[in-house]
Amino acid sequence: MTPRDAEDNRWSDLGRPPLNAASLRRTLLREGGLWTSLDVVPRTGSTNTDLAARAGELPEGAVLIAEEQSAGRGRLDRQWSAPARSGLFFSVLLKPAEVPVERWGWLPLLTGVAVATGLSRAAGVDTALKWPNDLLVTVGEEERKAGGILAERAGGADGGIVVGVGLNVTLREDELPVPTAGSLALAGAGTTDRDPLLRAVLRSLEQWYGVWRKADGDPAASRLQEAYAAGCATLGRRVRAELPGDRAIVGEAVAVDGDGRLVLATEQGVQEPVGAGDIVHLRPAP
Repeated sequence: MTPRDAEDNRWSDLGRPPLNAASLRRTLLREGGLWTSLDVVPRTGSTNTDLAARAGELPEGAVLIAEEQSAGRGRLDRQWSAPARSGLFFSVLLKPAEVPVERWGWLPLLTGVAVATGLSRAAGVDTALKWPNDLLVTVGEEERKAGGILAERAGGADGGIVVGVGLNVTLREDELPVPTAGSLALAGAGTTDRDPLLRAVLRSLEQWYGVWRKADGDPAASRLQEAYAAGCATLGRRVRAELPGDRAIVGEAVAVDGDGRLVLATEQGVQEPVGAGDIVHLRPAP
């Protein structure tokens, strides 16, 4: 029998039980639904990398979840890891073939809206969105990052988009990688049971994705643009956009445009859209 404290024992930390893959499949995989397969692995380097490698052979709606990631990736290939079973680390395969490719850039923003909506319903915790891909919670009176989203093209013509989500659930203060990190537990979530949290997030993602696809990816017609703006903590704040090529823009974030870009009203009185870059909040939320 495997010792309780062995590294590969799923029950080595009773406060962090393993996900119930069979139960998740029973409740999420249904005829006519988006999700077509769901696999939980004990550990991997990156669920995005693993799912992207199989994107050409898998149908849309494949879900890959890891209890632990050793080489999880964020934007700009930043690396991060977390204790086993302390969060939700998963990727999904989406193939919105009928949606114009130029609108696929909305998928990470759509995922942010879906995650925030699902967590509000299941955990009773407000999750704000920092453009373009961060999930924020409030710990005490401090805004902290509890998760992130990474979307990547995969599989060539037969592939699609792999969207990965990493969310800290039960991470304790002494386990935080940096002081600005947070978790649902530290934010006072009503539950940290990962099974219902994951079900709520995937159901919310299925709902938002279906509405967006039905509208041919139109962010206004699907009301995605409106929903993202309502939950975006970046809007209305003075920010610094750190852009490729060591260039930076400072201004007030005034809108998210139809292409998903963040629009800054600069100090020179010019409105400049930002399509990619790191955003630093320079002023607290109003």
